[in-house]
Amino acid sequence: MSIKHSELILNPDGSIYHLNLKPEHIADTIILVGDQDRVEKISKHFDTIEFSTQKREFKTHTGFYKGKRLSVISTGIGPDNIDIVLNELDALANIDFETRTVKNNLKTLNFIRIGTSGALQEDIPVDAFVASEYGLDLNGMLHSYQTSDITNPKIESAFIQHTQWPNFKARPLIIKCNETLKNHMISDQTHQGITLTAIGFYGPQGRVLRLPLQDEALNSKIQTFDFNGLRVTNLEMETSAIYGLSKLMEHKALSLNAVIANRALGTFSEHPGKTIEKLILYTLDRLSSI
Repeated sequence: MSIKHSELILNPDGSIYHLNLKPEHIADTIILVGDQDRVEKISKHFDTIEFSTQKREFKTHTGFYKGKRLSVISTGIGPDNIDIVLNELDALANIDFETRTVKNNLKTLNFIRIGTSGALQEDIPVDAFVASEYGLDLNGMLHSYQTSDITNPKIESAFIQHTQWPNFKARPLIIKCNETLKNHMISDQTHQGITLTAIGFYGPQGRVLRLPLQDEALNSKIQTFDFNGLRVTNLEMETSAIYGLSKLMEHKALSLNAVIANRALGTFSEHPGKTIEKLILYTLDRLSSI
């Protein structure tokens, strides 16, 4: 059945609505970054750049690094933006824009997030790297989809019980990364654990400026959560949304984060730019051999 024009929106030039991309513009391996300025910080290392475009906060560069075709796309901040970006990238790969129908042979994309985050554990120092074994979704966006086959109810129930999670909030979801990508990308330079994905930067991550929090003890409860040795290592705003949508659409995803703050210690990196640059080079070199 043909997908309605109101559901699959294309620009007059045939590109997809938000990303301003056509199917030939994206590689099978895509690096996702939040900050549009970080796109150039990655693509400057490419041997060549064959295509670039930008619409709103969504900037794309596609090129080659050591013979590997890669795309770098900025998502902007938050799970709502991830919903746009991953759905449109999947459409570029798996929907025929001429007939507006899903292709018979579906393509699997590799998504690698290069992000920044704050550590929740004292033993994960600033300037460290975290590879997210799981994404902990506290924002509720994924509840719009049928997620029963991709979540981990035992860990979720233990988290709900430990934190005394209130019923009026969205039920926490736990989604695992792609194991193949994880095994290829991790090393003795990466910490592993659960990455918490919040819906905001201030109150949802336990920061207080002028507004009181609904649960002042929530971060402490999260820090002490332990499920058979599995801890919440860090928090940010995109990972669980990437993991959830990737699994639902049968793509592969892994999130790599540079730790630029330690929330437990109240410290912040003295040179966050250098740390991010190191993670970029680390990621590119590992991706080039896939």
